Amino acid sequence: MTEKMEKPESKEEAVDGFFPIDEHEEEVIEEGQPIRRKGIYLLPNLFTTGNLFGGFYAIIAAQAGNFGMACVAVFVAMILDGLDGRVARMTNTMSKFGEQYDSLADMVTFGVAPAMVAFSWALHDLGKFGWMVAFIYAACAALRLARFNAQIETTDSNYFTGLASPAAAALVIGLVWALSDLGFNGESTSVALLAALITGGAGILMVSNIRYQSFKKIDLRGRVHFIFLLAIVLAFAVVFMDPPRTLLMIFLAYACSGPITAIFRLGGEPGK
Repeated sequence: MTEKMEKPESKEEAVDGFFPIDEHEEEVIEEGQPIRRKGIYLLPNLFTTGNLFGGFYAIIAAQAGNFGMACVAVFVAMILDGLDGRVARMTNTMSKFGEQYDSLADMVTFGVAPAMVAFSWALHDLGKFGWMVAFIYAACAALRLARFNAQIETTDSNYFTGLASPAAAALVIGLVWALSDLGFNGESTSVALLAALITGGAGILMVSNIRYQSFKKIDLRGRVHFIFLLAIVLAFAVVFMDPPRTLLMIFLAYACSGPITAIFRLGGEPGK
């Protein structure tokens, strides 16, 4: 008696059946037609994963009292966060999955991690007020990211509405790095109050309606004058002379630029 021949499984079906995880499918538009594609793009999501790891490592390092490494991890994550979107656009590997993954990674790295680092360093000495400030910052970061995702199709890409979460994180982390590098351990009440002011202020700026330059229109592939490259080299030299305090000053200036510009704009309106 002959047995009925069964159609052999394809390699893709065999792999899908082996792993108890469904393959990601996403609808994309190609030549005006919706097409379903399987899988995710590797390159931009590698940068996003590095961003997420930096935030997670910062939390672990802060709990162990290693605040210098925690701050460095967040700044490295900022670089990776800036690269993932640009790499996706340059290689035409943008996807809805990547956008959502990037937003969730940003919440950990620029929302939870700075709040935990600041709390472990100084805010815990303020008791309930300290953890309330840390929570306000984390909640404002979540609200900022949710608003950004909801308005991404309608807002002017030249500006951010509210302080961007990476810049807010750099402000908080920069303060911790600069002062801890000078030997302040956050146990002083005045230092803890300063940390609360900066952390809470950064959170409020994230959810404000103040506009900030986004610098998204900078063309990295175009030709520029030689002097621009020289300026970049000098900027790197200045930063690496004293990274903690230089970065703090840069992001403090950027955080203040929004309110200052808004005040000048309000003062320049007719009838004001």
